[in-house]
Amino acid sequence: MSYSKPKFRHPDLPTNELGLTKSDYEGAISTLCAGCGHDSISASILNACFEMSIQPHRVAKLSGIGCSSKSPAYFLGKSHGFNSVHGRMPSVATGANLANRDLIYIGISGDGDSASIGLGQFMHVVRRNLNMLYVVENNGCYGLTKGQDSATADLGSATKKGIANPYEPMDLVSLALQIGATFVARSFSGDKRQLEPLIKAAITHKGFALIDVISPCVTFNNSVASTKGYQYVREHMSHMAVDFVPMREEICTSYQAGTTQQVCMHDGSAVHLHKTGADFDIHDRHAAMEAVYHHKQAGEILTGLLYMAHDSDDLHEVLGTVSKPLNALTENELCPGSRFLDSINEGLR
Repeated sequence: MSYSKPKFRHPDLPTNELGLTKSDYEGAISTLCAGCGHDSISASILNACFEMSIQPHRVAKLSGIGCSSKSPAYFLGKSHGFNSVHGRMPSVATGANLANRDLIYIGISGDGDSASIGLGQFMHVVRRNLNMLYVVENNGCYGLTKGQDSATADLGSATKKGIANPYEPMDLVSLALQIGATFVARSFSGDKRQLEPLIKAAITHKGFALIDVISPCVTFNNSVASTKGYQYVREHMSHMAVDFVPMREEICTSYQAGTTQQVCMHDGSAVHLHKTGADFDIHDRHAAMEAVYHHKQAGEILTGLLYMAHDSDDLHEVLGTVSKPLNALTENELCPGSRFLDSINEGLR
């Protein structure tokens, strides 16, 4: 069975400065599980681009492999897109960015795509300060391969089989701060009042901008004891499909700056989100690292804009690349002549 969105739109839909409606920023119908936090992130990116009046064709979306990497298909359908190999999105983003610096680059990744197989690539794209928005849709599990713990799963957290994770989690925010990221933020998929402004700020930032978004998994964020879990459903239903996916409500929250909010997850467990206050210095990298560690020790997840550099040189400025996209260079610019090539060779002797 296939689905398509109706092309009819109400003639009085609000428009932005370009005369476009939100429907002009939509993508395909999502095939993710109902209530998935990833869809909330897609909606926030869509709203941010609409309100910023960004022309969709000026955006390039890139991703790897995983539930998160399917997300770019569900927003900005009229933009450029490339779904790359697992964990290798940063390489593709780097090549595309160096070839055409005029586009806005949005990379969508997951905790497996970035913190496991793609960890090496993630670290290098951070330290090179590639001009892009890098969103990690972080749910602590591998949704496409039936819910195993990812590298960001908390120590002691139980899988759907009730097995506790014996390993310390990988914290991409702390890692990014440590290796020189120039924009670092963390948010929650259900807190659009916080997430959308962060996305807008990250898009306008010159350099690498990381937003680590806690995004609950509705299917594998369950436990043996949960009445929404697979085992309970199998034991209490006489007939069901093997690939049954329970319908869940999207988890939403809203809380004030400087306060802590407890959010109940789909398995009945709770996470404690603490939003940065007005006294938080976003220009102090060391203070940001200490704050993340302090709240982690208190059992809280610090959210908000954690660090932003005053001024930073992106990769184009470091390498001294040409100001034009490569496809806009003329033959004379690409082939300067034998005299210029001889001078280059002479300088290498």
